[in-house]
Amino acid sequence: MAKREKRKVGYLEADRSLLQDRARQAMALLEQCTLCPRRCGVNRLQEKTGFCGIGRKARIAAYGPHFGEESVLVGSTGSGAIFFGGCNLQCVFCQNEDISIPHHHEETIRDPDENGGGEAVESRQLAMIMLELQEKGCLNINLVTPSHVVPQVLEALAEAVAMGLTLPLVYNTSAYDRVETLQLLDGIVDIYMPDCKFWSKESAARYLGAPDYPQVMQQAIVEMHTQVGDLSCGQGGEAVRGLLVRHLVMPGLLEETGRIMKFLVESISPETFVNLMDQYRPCYRASEFAEINRELRPGEYEQAVKMAREAGLHRFEERDLGRLLALLEKL
Repeated sequence: MAKREKRKVGYLEADRSLLQDRARQAMALLEQCTLCPRRCGVNRLQEKTGFCGIGRKARIAAYGPHFGEESVLVGSTGSGAIFFGGCNLQCVFCQNEDISIPHHHEETIRDPDENGGGEAVESRQLAMIMLELQEKGCLNINLVTPSHVVPQVLEALAEAVAMGLTLPLVYNTSAYDRVETLQLLDGIVDIYMPDCKFWSKESAARYLGAPDYPQVMQQAIVEMHTQVGDLSCGQGGEAVRGLLVRHLVMPGLLEETGRIMKFLVESISPETFVNLMDQYRPCYRASEFAEINRELRPGEYEQAVKMAREAGLHRFEERDLGRLLALLEKL
């Protein structure tokens, strides 16, 4: 394996007892679960489940080196992605509904084994997965949809660090996160990668089942940026620490895109690193919503790029940079 550039990693710089303390604090939130903005109040320590469909143990649907992420996360060896089962949103256009959305979504107590979403794992198993990804040469540990399993991640991380884990952590989230939970990750997570989905509560209610999403998202991203700042990269161009924001351009919803771009500049930083994504495809229940039951029309993505530039953003995903520059010449 090639020798890595030595980098500072948050949890390695912290006091040894920090991870255990944070894990205990987070685990206490599961007794009457208030971990995420849903605040379901069920006792997940006794394997009761609320909206996310996950009980005491995290579920893992898949893991391995992932090359489909942003170029700053992938390098030549891939991002060490761990895909968690369950989710605290219910996006009607979800591309991973088989692992993210519980089979029974009424808010009742139910057997978590009925929900699918991957294999339930003990903390030692999750720790060993992290170490396996490190052994495979991955650039980072990429926690995909982790908002509802923060205690389990912290618990496993404490074990993994004791066994030699040194990779930076990527918190890959929908941004439907409570600030209080994110504060338990301060000094531990190196790279926050939130997805800014919608600006209006009407869209959030219609497409996510969460009318409070815009307010929650904004507060969460302010907290993330406060913790880690703008994205910084190493000599090889790999992300080392900071905030990386994703935004999926949605058909017919460019006004939402424009508002989000202005928010990032005015309330976060004009140096915010942004991945404007154009790969929307109608999935899951999108066919029930005529206005989003289509792909982007010619010109919609270009208009989104223009909005981002006019708002004052200039740091974009490198993989799309050539295309972005070509588009801008036409605008």
